[in-house]
Order: sequence, then C-alpha cells, then structure tokens
Amino acid sequence: QVQLVESGGGSVQFGGSLRLSCAASGFTSDYSTIGWFRQAPGKERERVSCIRSSDGSTYYGDSMEGRLTISRDKSKNTVYLQMNSLKPEDTAVYYCAIEQRGSSCIFGYASGMDNWGEGTLVTVSS
Repeated sequence: QVQLVESGGGSVQFGGSLRLSCAASGFTSDYSTIGWFRQAPGKERERVSCIRSSDGSTYYGDSMEGRLTISRDKSKNTVYLQMNSLKPEDTAVYYCAIEQRGSSCIFGYASGMDNWGEGTLVTVSS
C-alpha cells in the first residue's frame, strides 16, 4: 500500500505562488505516474498535472496552463507542484494521487488512480 502526504497549501493573494509537495511511502513501481488533481466546492475532481516515474515526462491540464511546473526528487520520493500567478478560481483542495501502471492520469481519469492523499487546501483571495 502506498501512502501519499500532501503539504504546502495555504492562503495567498491573487498573483501569488505556492509550492505543493507530495511525499510517497510504500511500493511505487517503475511505471507509476503521480498526479495532482483539484476539487473546488460543487465541482468535479479535475486533473492538474502528472509526472511519469519511468522517464520524468510531464503533463498539464488546460485550466492552469503556463502557470505550473511539476517536478520530482527521486531520492526523497517526493513530487512538487509549483503554482504561479494564482487566481481566485484556483481555490480548491489539491490532491496527490498515484497509479502504479497505466495512463489514467494523462487522460485525466481520477477514477483510475490507485491511491490518494488526503488533500491540501489552497485559497486564493482577490
């Protein structure tokens, strides 16, 4: 079983930045993908970004295009999400998730992810 622990959320003003962290423990395959999803009140869970373990390939959703950088530190089993130029509509709970094998994250299928963290709240004020 994999445990994922998110950190780094908080409150920022319009235009601010935050860096989220996702620390993974337990078994993670060489073919795994770690993704960030977000869910705002009354909305569906939305894929934000993914990173593949095998080759470090990165994928980004359209909603935050150009404002994100996903990265990893393999020695720490941690994935980071740098978010810049934040807007009030970015306010949501941000979740880290892992799929051991497959393409669910790349295609934005939250239901295909194997394990989830508990989420970290990001609030952006205008």
